[in-house]
Amino acid sequence: MFGLALNHNAIYTGFSMKTVFQRNWRSLSYGTLLFICCGVAFAGYLGSYMRIPIVPLYAKSIGADTVLIGIINSAFLLVAGMLSLPLGILSDRFGRKRLASLGLIVLSATSLLLYFSKTPMQLLWIYLFFGAGVGAFGPTMMAFVADFSPVTHLGRSYGWYTTALYTAMSLGPGVGGFVAQQSGFLNVFLISGIIILLTFFVVVFFLPPTHLIITERPKKEKTSVIMKGLLRNRALLSCWLVTLGGCFALGMFITFLPLHAQNQNLTIWQIGLVFVVQGICNAISRIPFGHLSDNVKNRSTLVVIGLIGFAASMAGFGISTRVIHFVLFAVAFGTSMGLAFTSIGALIAEVVPVESRGLAMGGYNTCIYFGMMISSASMGPIIRKIGFESGFLITAVINLVLVGFFYLLMKKFSGKQ
Repeated sequence: MFGLALNHNAIYTGFSMKTVFQRNWRSLSYGTLLFICCGVAFAGYLGSYMRIPIVPLYAKSIGADTVLIGIINSAFLLVAGMLSLPLGILSDRFGRKRLASLGLIVLSATSLLLYFSKTPMQLLWIYLFFGAGVGAFGPTMMAFVADFSPVTHLGRSYGWYTTALYTAMSLGPGVGGFVAQQSGFLNVFLISGIIILLTFFVVVFFLPPTHLIITERPKKEKTSVIMKGLLRNRALLSCWLVTLGGCFALGMFITFLPLHAQNQNLTIWQIGLVFVVQGICNAISRIPFGHLSDNVKNRSTLVVIGLIGFAASMAGFGISTRVIHFVLFAVAFGTSMGLAFTSIGALIAEVVPVESRGLAMGGYNTCIYFGMMISSASMGPIIRKIGFESGFLITAVINLVLVGFFYLLMKKFSGKQ
């Protein structure tokens, strides 16, 4: 009897705690939810990107050659791109909170496994799982933000959210480098894992399940039906298309601008300055541009303007010869990216039904990773034949062509639904 009473009390206590959590979650305001999501994104990406510049150095220290280091670094991009779409579908089916939590557990585990790794091949396998964690966490959180945001606030939601995300991505490598210099490579992995693990507990205890805060109830459809509907969604496909093109340009910037700038006699410090300026402009422009996209009739107009500026900046990098040229075009590049991609994120959430948001954001993230990977893999041989100036110009033309398709496909889209 005593055992039954204890069991009954335990069940009652568990039920009461769940009820209390549900009541608290239901009472969370839009601003509070957005603040929590920004904090989760910041901490999750800060912990993840602390190790980005450290892993190649650590791999070299344990015997990896340049080719293997390149394979290790590209492994997570490949896996993240391949898995973002199917994991987005799973977040539609099983809930955003579960998938985001799973992604953070995988990200934390990979950091801690890096701490114990001893061979380059172990690093490669760990980075494959790192890509899976990014694929589960990234698109799921973007879909979660759309779930609780009114359509009139999607722009500002993604403005604040992506500012937190890109700030973390910019600070992470610097923090990782500082820790590595002070206490060694392995402590970077340990601290990274702890930060991500703490983020996991924030998600578990502070983020509500989607069904408690969603602004629009999803329809229950089979995945095959949803996929067919999305493949007929011209607005979504055009958003994916320009995301692929924009990230093709971003991959060109990240991979080949340092080499081009070095050929123009810029120092390593000056090349770093170009990247810092681009990152700052990209991050701080997203909040005002997010608010702006909520106050225009059609967000697609801002996407077109931003991507035209994006293409012009790429062409500008090709003809730059002095540090002032590179810095000015970095300002234009970062600002244009902030305008275009904040609006694209809000537009995707706007043009798909709620039951498809995870899938749509998964496709968006797939285009990001594949665009950067395709650029890094394909433009090297092309640049070797025609030079950096022509390579950057070709990238600009590709983006302008895709912007033209985007404009034609979005002409009949009437704006905020």
